[in-house]
Amino acid sequence: MIRAGLRSRVIAGFAAGAFALSATMAFASYEIIRHSLLGERESTAVRAAYYDAAVMRAGIITTTDPDLVALLRSLDTGESRRALLHRSGEWFARNADAGTTKAVPAELQSRATAGTAAVQRVRADGTPTLVVAVPIAADTVFYEVDSLAELDHTLGVLTIVLTAVAVCTTLAGAGLGLYASRYVLRPLVRVEQAAQDIATGASEARLDPAQEPDLARLATSFNHMVDELSARLERDRRFAADVSHELRSPLQTLSAAASVLTRRRDQLDERTATAAGLVADEITRFQQLVDDLLTLARGDQPAQRAPADVAGLARSACRERGLAEGIVVAEGDTTWNVDRRRVAQMLGNLLDNAAAYGGGATAVRLRLAGDHGSIEVDDEGPGVGPEDKAVIFNRFVRGRAAGTRRTSDGTGLGLALVAQHAAAHGGSATVLDRPGGGARFRIDLPGCGS
Repeated sequence: MIRAGLRSRVIAGFAAGAFALSATMAFASYEIIRHSLLGERESTAVRAAYYDAAVMRAGIITTTDPDLVALLRSLDTGESRRALLHRSGEWFARNADAGTTKAVPAELQSRATAGTAAVQRVRADGTPTLVVAVPIAADTVFYEVDSLAELDHTLGVLTIVLTAVAVCTTLAGAGLGLYASRYVLRPLVRVEQAAQDIATGASEARLDPAQEPDLARLATSFNHMVDELSARLERDRRFAADVSHELRSPLQTLSAAASVLTRRRDQLDERTATAAGLVADEITRFQQLVDDLLTLARGDQPAQRAPADVAGLARSACRERGLAEGIVVAEGDTTWNVDRRRVAQMLGNLLDNAAAYGGGATAVRLRLAGDHGSIEVDDEGPGVGPEDKAVIFNRFVRGRAAGTRRTSDGTGLGLALVAQHAAAHGGSATVLDRPGGGARFRIDLPGCGS
């Protein structure tokens, strides 16, 4: 199950809170208004019914044989009210009965016949209706049927308005949650940015405790952690540099002795000559390892940028390794503002890596788009597995099996140097899958425009 992020949870919480509050207020407002309107309408209908019943009673009492229909027609009932009279088991109406008498429920008729005035809300032909019963005499009951269609329409409009208000309030709550999440997460974003800067080699990145007093303790702890990490990395760099420097002198002596043995191999027996060759090869490899370690130890120095012909550096690297210069493809200007020595070493290391593990380089692409330069080296090997892509630029990782030591002339530091040189330019090194098979090593170098 995927857990929502903190920002999503904050937004959802604000939206849910706004919806709950607005829905509660809308429901309460609707019920209060509904009861108020219905109560007022019912009181008006009852007063009108009693008034009309009094008129009917006076007409019936003052006349021996009253014209009940004429009396009903004399009432001012307006368009929404319909008057009925039930006398001696017979119904009388202003006009021909169009189903009005069916709107009078039997329960209401029973109560009115028993001499009790009553009011009841019913639905007549799908329309909400209020029926008022007023007894006039022992066998005479006056009924007034009042349509509530207009009030029902008003309540429907009110429902739509309150629903729209609830939706708008919910959206406003979500917007407030988005703003609040950005405000709350702003310090964490600064922490993330500082961590990324440190990961790319900017060891001077720190947090300012004064910017967020509530997170002062976190900022202080973070800065202390960075200080300790920087001090440890500096000690490691110094140790590697000191060891590499101290190893150079004895290695030079060994290299000189090995070269003497190599020159006199024809004077040695076969086993001694073979041993001398192995010693010379391992001394050469050891010297390369020490040089790479020393370069890594000094790699925190900023890049010394100057205009350089990157295409010329790529072709020169190919010539030195016996590769065709035609595999170099350049797009745009090839004069980049870079550290010439670092770029040359990156190109050489990528070509050596392709030869050792990828069956040889098939293409070197150089592209300058605006201020951003990129270098891509393709090979035709088996590619790099997903589990190795995350660690292939680490130190002493060689071949496809990350972290293993294979029999190879490499030192396991070539790609680590590529990543370090790219970081010194403010860029990065990545490995991708080449279309058609193989690996594609890519270096992104910002700020290369002249």
